[in-house]
Amino acid sequence: MRVAVNEDVCTGQGRCYVLSPEIFSADDDGFCEQRGTEVEIPKGLEDRGRLAAESCPEGAIKIVSSD
Repeated sequence: MRVAVNEDVCTGQGRCYVLSPEIFSADDDGFCEQRGTEVEIPKGLEDRGRLAAESCPEGAIKIVSSD
């Protein structure tokens, strides 16, 4: 599973790295450190990736592949 974090939409709410710290982290300004990238979700953590995507108030995290 892969997710994309849209850097133009992310406003630094922090729910992704609070709810799924195994996948996401914060940069020095409180934004998702992975913004502007696609992230490969490790096997077994797909539910955490979905949780982060569903919990993002801006919709900055999108699932791009679910294989």
